[in-house]
Amino acid sequence: MHEPALEQALDRILALDPRYPRDAYHFVREALEYTQRMVSKGQRGRLRHVTGQELLEGIRHYALEQFGPMALTVFDEWNIRSCRDFGEIVFNMVDAGILAKTEQDSRADFEKGYDFEEAFRKPFLPPSKQAAWERERARNKTASAGP
Repeated sequence: MHEPALEQALDRILALDPRYPRDAYHFVREALEYTQRMVSKGQRGRLRHVTGQELLEGIRHYALEQFGPMALTVFDEWNIRSCRDFGEIVFNMVDAGILAKTEQDSRADFEKGYDFEEAFRKPFLPPSKQAAWERERARNKTASAGP
């Protein structure tokens, strides 16, 4: 999609669903291109459709490259708090004709993604702090599960 057409489509999306800013949509589109390059490396550069799970992994890698330890802060600023939000952005773009989907693709593909704290904070903790961080996370999960 050419840039002016993309911007017009994003204008329509943002008018209907203002939850996420324009930058979040541009990031997801760039992350999709990044992911397509990643998965096509073993296929002589031929692009292919990527699944929701592949896209989530690509988003994770791309965000860590682009934002480093600030990834959670950027996503929080964009109102992205879980993988489900990425699915909402993707399907808003599908509905606007920016992206395509197959019959197998659905919003549910983004439901069982990764934990944001683990994906975007843990990689930047010093090794000496990672074990304590994991214990604290396990304690919190146990406490929230209740009796």
